[in-house]
Amino acid sequence: QVQLVESGGGLVQAGGSLRLSCAASGRTPSYYTMGWFRQALGKEREFVAAINCSGSTYYADSVKGRFTISRDNAKITVYLQMNSLNPEDTAVYYCAGTRRNMAVVAGAGYRLSDFDSWGQGTQVTVSS
Repeated sequence: QVQLVESGGGLVQAGGSLRLSCAASGRTPSYYTMGWFRQALGKEREFVAAINCSGSTYYADSVKGRFTISRDNAKITVYLQMNSLNPEDTAVYYCAGTRRNMAVVAGAGYRLSDFDSWGQGTQVTVSS
């Protein structure tokens, strides 16, 4: 079982930046893909970004050019650098992991059911 712990959320003004971190522990395979979803109040959880063990990245269209995902394989930690934040980015951000091939997961539309581990979530609030 893989445990995921997020950190780095908070309150920021529009146009500002935040960096989220997610550390994995437990029986984490070396090929584990990690990523981020978010859920705004009253909305469904949606995919944000993911990165596989080789460094291939995947982004939702809404965050391309503003968010950057990276990982430290030695620390089994993934980071989400969020720039040019706007109030529409306000949500609880969840770290997620999957043993599945990320290209297949992407082709299927980043279904929640394709991710087998989830963090508790961290709140990101962007004020206007």
